[in-house]
Amino acid sequence: MNRKKALIITYYWPPSGGSGVQRWLKFSKYMREFGWEPIIYTPSNPEFPMEDQSFLKDIPDNLTVIKRPIREPYKFYKFLSGKKPSEKVQTGFLNESSKPGFLEKAFRWLRGNLFIPDARKFWIKPSVRFLSKWIKENHIDIVITTGPPHSMHLIGKALKEKLNIKWVADFRDPWTGIYYFEQLQLSQQSRKKHKELEKNCLDAADHIITVGNKMKSDFEIITKNNISVINNGFDSSDFENLEEIKPDKFRIMYTGNFLPDQNPKELWESLGELIATDITFKNNLELCFIGKTDSSIITDIEMNGLKGSLKLLSYLHHNEIPKLQKQAYLMLLSINRFKNASYIITGKVYEYLASEKPILAICPEDSDVAMIIKETSSGWIIPFGEKELIKSTLLNAYEDFLSGSKRFKTNNISKYSRRELTRQLCDMLNTQIHNSNHDIKESRF
Repeated sequence: MNRKKALIITYYWPPSGGSGVQRWLKFSKYMREFGWEPIIYTPSNPEFPMEDQSFLKDIPDNLTVIKRPIREPYKFYKFLSGKKPSEKVQTGFLNESSKPGFLEKAFRWLRGNLFIPDARKFWIKPSVRFLSKWIKENHIDIVITTGPPHSMHLIGKALKEKLNIKWVADFRDPWTGIYYFEQLQLSQQSRKKHKELEKNCLDAADHIITVGNKMKSDFEIITKNNISVINNGFDSSDFENLEEIKPDKFRIMYTGNFLPDQNPKELWESLGELIATDITFKNNLELCFIGKTDSSIITDIEMNGLKGSLKLLSYLHHNEIPKLQKQAYLMLLSINRFKNASYIITGKVYEYLASEKPILAICPEDSDVAMIIKETSSGWIIPFGEKELIKSTLLNAYEDFLSGSKRFKTNNISKYSRRELTRQLCDMLNTQIHNSNHDIKESRF
């Protein structure tokens, strides 16, 4: 079978762990079913915040993966900050031990003002040189870049300008609209540079993909280019043959990095008041966090008398998590509390859906993630700061736990399966190639 070929430029690839790697790993897993052959271009020596060997099983057989070295400033950063060479650099300003000091703040300033668009910028020119030659020697139908890091998009833009090849830019997160953009301590000149690069990429791409409607709406203010929404999702194969378990505890589970700006203080206060007045509730309660949890969150939990209910599990391989989710009663989703919180769609929401456990989502009511929960009837949506609503919701959920009743029956989630989303992707790519062929034919007359 002759498949069309897509060169996918991504920083994250197995054995990288976390959410960033999963989108294009899962697309690549299913693209062949829809007539496309993925070819991966990725660094050979990247700085991953975490590793997950279990993702290696999802790489298709005989997949072409091109790896080239990258220069990054993290060795210098680790040396100056006193970190061990083997220590992982965390993302999203997660701090597991204490509040960031002067040196950490200085590094943030350097990151935002010297490394534009990001610390992977030194990979752009060597990648363009290598890929320009490689693409000329190997037939490719389309180039796809995925960011962050958004320096990947600058590689795609340069290849399009140099080779006149079709280029699709995929945004897993916004660029200047990303939730931590204001924490980068940008100068006016640096802010302007970021916005210029963002607009140039949005205008130059043949097509843009976002993971949600809010991001699409924001980009439509910047560019008149065509934009598709292709969500993240869950892989049904990760949840096959899992036994349904009746939870032995009123277990509230959170998976993934738990950042300081995600800290739901009103939740800890509500739970603290409930355990103080009901010993049975206290004995049944468990807070189970899987992943890295910021020290400020642990402090607030302990201040509300919940230390005895807290169970912290370090980062687990992705394939171990679905089984543990089946032991939860509630899945906690707490969105970052920033100006653009309404279009943050954390990838964990889709796997929460697949677990078929009720979701307790603390997020804006008009957010993309709230719309997903509403349309799938999968849980409660609590706006930020609504302590009394959280408290009454917890009591309703606890009543369901005791009675064994099921308030929510998750439905309409098949549209978020990785296979279905890959079909959508390949349909869009086919349209791009068709339009390209049509343009070639038109130019002959």
